[in-house]
Amino acid sequence: MKLLILGAGAVGLSLAARLSHCCEIHALCRPAQADAINRSGFRMSGIWGEGNFHLKATTEAPSVGTFDYCLITCKSHQTRQLCAEYRSLLAATDVVSLQNGIGNEEIIAAYSKRVIGGTIITGFEWRGAAEVKVTVEAGPIRLGRFPDGMDDNVKRLVNLFRQAGLNVEESDSIRTNLWAKTLYNCALNPLGAILDVPYGDLAKPQAWRVIERIIGEAWAVCRAEGVALPWSNAEAYLDYLRSVQLPATADHNSSMLQDIRHGKETEIDFINGAVVQLGLKHNIDTPVNRTLVDMIGFKRG
Repeated sequence: MKLLILGAGAVGLSLAARLSHCCEIHALCRPAQADAINRSGFRMSGIWGEGNFHLKATTEAPSVGTFDYCLITCKSHQTRQLCAEYRSLLAATDVVSLQNGIGNEEIIAAYSKRVIGGTIITGFEWRGAAEVKVTVEAGPIRLGRFPDGMDDNVKRLVNLFRQAGLNVEESDSIRTNLWAKTLYNCALNPLGAILDVPYGDLAKPQAWRVIERIIGEAWAVCRAEGVALPWSNAEAYLDYLRSVQLPATADHNSSMLQDIRHGKETEIDFINGAVVQLGLKHNIDTPVNRTLVDMIGFKRG
């Protein structure tokens, strides 16, 4: 089986490392990463295992050949440009989004009729140009046909992930899973970046009161969008966040914090920004999420 990973950063390269024992992987990444990987391999450490992996890393996708799946793991603000650049490849294969936020699958659907949505609530932190530490995991990877449903091609991919030793589950309602992950990201990602603390510190009363307001607004937007979430109300989700997800990822540093530290654009527009935009669509006030969008924009400069 042949897989192409477009926009292979910390997430994509870590997946490539695990999957490389099960199939042929082509990873499209930045020049600095590609050069380092081709020179001395990709080093992974942490909860997904330790090792040095020799991957096919490149800055351009192969011009010939076909792939069984194309995994898109770039930052959300890069999705449209990447899809436009590789439209001919995407049109001919199943395209899998393993990204943060709301809206990526809809963008990909303009270039492929075979979109698979995915969620991965795992922490990845760069340790060098070609080294990533996998720090925390708050649940299994979930894969499903977007916006809902299940078929043999999704099951085949799930089985491949299992062969690679990854914690993965099938989902016949992936849109629900995408919103569930977005609630988690809305609550923790920007606050962790603004306050410059790991997620565990956000359980303190002052930060938690802000989280309650973030989730209250996001929950109202979900309801208006017709998304059926696994919890009965916002309070039930907050209990789950505090008792399960937050302890599991307490030591993780926000991906937005990592982006800001490295002078990179963040994914705020696809996370809290998506809540704000959909709030406008449904005439729902989202002042706390809007404030976070503005504050992240200020820190980014």
